[in-house]
Amino acid sequence: MASLKNVRIHATAEVSSKASIGQGTSIWNQTQIRENAKIGKNCVFGKNVYVDRNVLIGNNVKVQNNSSIYEGVTIQDGVFVGPHVSFTNDRLPRAINPDGSLKKETDWKLEKTLVRTGASIGAKSVLMCGITIGEFALIGAGSVVTKDVEDYSLVLGNPATLVGYVCKCGFKVADSNKNLRYSICPNCKTKLDFLKK
Repeated sequence: MASLKNVRIHATAEVSSKASIGQGTSIWNQTQIRENAKIGKNCVFGKNVYVDRNVLIGNNVKVQNNSSIYEGVTIQDGVFVGPHVSFTNDRLPRAINPDGSLKKETDWKLEKTLVRTGASIGAKSVLMCGITIGEFALIGAGSVVTKDVEDYSLVLGNPATLVGYVCKCGFKVADSNKNLRYSICPNCKTKLDFLKK
């Protein structure tokens, strides 16, 4: 792994010279970071990750193997993206226009997606574009997320549905009606006042 300005980039990774990479970030083998992507400090990108142009990623983000993050996605600080997660950016994807001509950049509408601080996205999840994933939300593995996800919520399935609420540590502490099971998280001992907002 080569080191450049406190950024570790594997020899097989392809990182655009027009990308911005924060100090302490590690980019592993076969990962591609496109032009004008902005990546914060102390991030980790596993094997074969794709980060499209103009993607914005905060500090302390972990992106696991084989995930694809397409243009229009903003990921805030402390987010976990599990293996094989796919973000979309076009709700009407077509290779061709109605006249049969190959679509160009100007022939489709980019829709943006925001993943807020501390959220976790489970392995093999798919996120439709044009949505917001709330702070410290937890998306179960294999979910297909088609609409906004509330802060601290736990969603599962296809389509993903609300099944409860979690502490900042990820432990389930309330049902889908926000009926708290505990006043203090039994896992990390955090007071659960943040769920009463």
